Amino acid sequence: QVHLVESGGGVVQVGDSLRLTCAASVSGRIYSSSVMAWFRQAPGEEREFVAAIRWGVGNRYYADAVKGRFTISRNTGENTVDLQMNSLKPEDTAVYSCALNRQGLAYSAKEYDYWGQGTQVTVSS
Repeated sequence: QVHLVESGGGVVQVGDSLRLTCAASVSGRIYSSSVMAWFRQAPGEEREFVAAIRWGVGNRYYADAVKGRFTISRNTGENTVDLQMNSLKPEDTAVYSCALNRQGLAYSAKEYDYWGQGTQVTVSS
């Protein structure tokens, strides 16, 4: 079983930074083939891919909308995944959720096996 808990959301101004953390509680371990990802969902919109990281080798993947502004990282010793968000824009406003896919990289939310409850990020102009 995997339990994911996000933290770090809040209300910020345009151009500010915010760091989200996803803590994973796992019975057993997270396999190196797994991928941890962040998705976001704005009101009235579908959930969209933001960033992902391969648990074993640490390769990182980003959506075009956040490339150069967001950085995903992981701590395999503490089973956490962070999303550092810089130069935030109003269009970054959404509920951000972390997810785990044991099969590998995927950009579709439906491929992910486990989800956190989400944390709200609001960017005010």
